[in-house]
Amino acid sequence: MLLKAAESVTLEPVQAGIGIRWLIKDDAPNFAMRVIEIEPGVVFSPHHHPYEHEIYVLEGSGIVTNSEGDVEDMYPGVFLYVPPDEVHGYRNTGDVTLKFICVIPQ
Repeated sequence: MLLKAAESVTLEPVQAGIGIRWLIKDDAPNFAMRVIEIEPGVVFSPHHHPYEHEIYVLEGSGIVTNSEGDVEDMYPGVFLYVPPDEVHGYRNTGDVTLKFICVIPQ
């Protein structure tokens, strides 16, 4: 069993204003769990991956976009599923860091 405080895991920079905490990466055979942190006003540009994402918003507020340009609000308690190869991007629209759990296959 692994038990740690999320804040004890190093925040790895992705780009200015965006970081990832890899909570579970090499300790599990099937899935990786990370917390994405996006500072106020910062955009995580649209991108895609060949694997799915399961996301649960912890703190802050923002929007997520898809390939059609559709926009959905993100706020604490909201979850979303991003299918493989679907274009998605995020923008923090609030005054505090947007934090969400993102689970992906290993």
